[in-house]
Amino acid sequence: MKNVIFISPNFPTNYWQFCHELKSNGMNVLGIGDAPYEGLTEELRGSLNEYYKVSSLENYDEVYRAVAFLTFKHGRIDWLESNNEYWLERDAQLRTDFHITSGFQTDDIPRIKYKSKMKEFYEKAGIPVARYHLVDDLEGCLAFIKKVGWPVVVKPDNGVGASDTHKLSNENDLKRFLETKRDITYIMEEFIHAEVNSYDAIIDSQGKPIFETGNVTPMSIMDIVNEEDNSIYYIVKDLPADTKKAGRATVKSFGVKSRFVHFEFFRLTEDQEGMGKKGDVVALEVNMRPCGGFSPDMMNFANSTNVYKIWADMIAFDQSTLETGEHFFCAYAGRRDGKPFAMDHKAVMEKYGERIKMVGRIPDVLSDAMGNQMYVAIFPAKRGLDTFYKDVLKLKKK
Repeated sequence: MKNVIFISPNFPTNYWQFCHELKSNGMNVLGIGDAPYEGLTEELRGSLNEYYKVSSLENYDEVYRAVAFLTFKHGRIDWLESNNEYWLERDAQLRTDFHITSGFQTDDIPRIKYKSKMKEFYEKAGIPVARYHLVDDLEGCLAFIKKVGWPVVVKPDNGVGASDTHKLSNENDLKRFLETKRDITYIMEEFIHAEVNSYDAIIDSQGKPIFETGNVTPMSIMDIVNEEDNSIYYIVKDLPADTKKAGRATVKSFGVKSRFVHFEFFRLTEDQEGMGKKGDVVALEVNMRPCGGFSPDMMNFANSTNVYKIWADMIAFDQSTLETGEHFFCAYAGRRDGKPFAMDHKAVMEKYGERIKMVGRIPDVLSDAMGNQMYVAIFPAKRGLDTFYKDVLKLKKK
């Protein structure tokens, strides 16, 4: 029986399903979190063989002692994972300190967490990357912008999601950013005219995919966060061949093994000098964990499968015991509170109830990027998906 430590199994709330499938596969599932045991859901409690509460997951010494205790009690730890971007560095440090070899180590972190370091590995895979400059002073930034033109995008070189990401359109924007930015390293990139397409996959120990899908974000997550707009994206019915090719090349270049991954690419919406032609796939960034929010559930709905089970199978058997079924487009629509939508909740449910797979409120900690009220629905054709978005996001006429 393998011993698997799962860090923060209670957040995101759907992650209890990873633990459930691990336990169903005969794993000894050991949770470490900062929530009281009695505060865990019944489903999660039933998915853990043991739970160790710490006062704060931010306290490395305390988490280290938790892993040490579980190792003493249960024996050698075979896997340690959170599947969470926020804890990637912490996971790697714990694996390194406890000689858990089934995952990224501390030495791997720069190339998988720092956006500037990722570019080298994308280029090795033959995928174009945006030109960049590590933010220094006004003079240095303006020299870079002279090469690439306005606008530019700045974001933390080591950051999570679209938080603290800014589009700068002129020198005044740049000066304001330099005056107010945090004391961390930022990367500045040329602006890419594109929509975001992703490659989402579960990779075995040989670096081969045992499940593949992807999503499309027609609207920029950066704009959603900064402009408090609605949030939409969808899981594709069938993964385009060029996205699949780019994703597999990236897996090989980064040396990914035994992981759930979410790689982001730009698909150009117009010809762009130095990047490619309209429709081409170019690099954005890698994320060595599942796509956030309810994306794993959406992958299930779109592919008639269970990615939580496939991931647990990868750990237990290094292969999937599941097949995918009928494929659909799976749409996410996150509506922002305070907007005068033409269709109220009741009208949405009356028209699309048979298509809707999930509906509910988004926790405040996730609402900046995902909206406040979410609807997840499946459609056999793109036409139905497009109509759904028009209906759900349409505002009342003034």
